[in-house]
Amino acid sequence: MATPAQIDLMDEGVLAGLPMPLTFRPAVRMTDHELIAFSRRNRPYQIERNAKGELEIMSPVGMDGARWEAFVIGKLDLWAEEHGGVVFSSNGGVTLADGSVRSADAAWISDARWNALSADDQARFSPLCPDFLIEILSVNDMRSRLEAKMQMWMENGAKLAWMIDSYAETVSIYRADGTVEVLERPDFVEAGEPIPGFRLNLAAMWQR
Repeated sequence: MATPAQIDLMDEGVLAGLPMPLTFRPAVRMTDHELIAFSRRNRPYQIERNAKGELEIMSPVGMDGARWEAFVIGKLDLWAEEHGGVVFSSNGGVTLADGSVRSADAAWISDARWNALSADDQARFSPLCPDFLIEILSVNDMRSRLEAKMQMWMENGAKLAWMIDSYAETVSIYRADGTVEVLERPDFVEAGEPIPGFRLNLAAMWQR
């Protein structure tokens, strides 16, 4: 079996034989273009780079998780069509102020911030943090790991973030002032700034 130090040199499919989640540090830090190419070769794994330069590799979510990701993205996109902004799925990575490359299950960025980027920056791991994002705990996730990621988002400039845990039936709301509010089995969650009026109905998730 390949060792972590060899993974970035291997051909497509090497990750299929390794335990997930996996964290390793390449011998040489990957450029954005190399990381994009590596991610393409190893779809559908989710690959992120943390602030230490290590790659964090996670297996794909199950179909149930994918269903709810699609649901959330669809609702957020409908809101953006009417009110503005750009919506991204978990396939879109961004470069944060701490040097990490991360992706959220669903993310929203204002038109002003997105349009201020050059075409090159829009095509790569764009150098900005989403204004608003949603993460959904999947069967493959550790809650503590996702909670740490939520804090990372806020420390890098997110204004509002929701973590949905369908197993504990909670929604954790992270705000820019550092507060975290936990709602138990809410029928819906409604956002304030930066996306005032966005409402996500969640009753069906608790009833599955």
